[in-house]
Amino acid sequence: MTSIVHFEIPADDIQRAKTFYSDLFGWRMESMPGMDYTMIDTFGAPGGGMMKRMHPEQQIINYIGVPSVDEYAAKAEKLGGKIIVPKMSVPGMGYFVVCLDTENNAFGIWEMDMKAKE
Repeated sequence: MTSIVHFEIPADDIQRAKTFYSDLFGWRMESMPGMDYTMIDTFGAPGGGMMKRMHPEQQIINYIGVPSVDEYAAKAEKLGGKIIVPKMSVPGMGYFVVCLDTENNAFGIWEMDMKAKE
């Protein structure tokens, strides 16, 4: 069964966004050492992350857990979706792909794999 496992919030001003979400929901924020990425503890599942906005149109993305990003990326394309970020690894955690659905909404697919390498 697939479900949302992670979300990412892009921000123009990371500190301002961290303060907003912490004050609004009480979420805890933890910067990842050596990365420009902040993990968000929502006190439940799914958790999330925050990073610098990469382009003006970038919006919040939900990541759906799947058994194989390769399989689901191919399936998304077959159904009329598009791959906008090809398969990338997060070493020691897994792999992800970012897609557009048929309505131009971005979403991610995530494959957990603790053996993932760069």
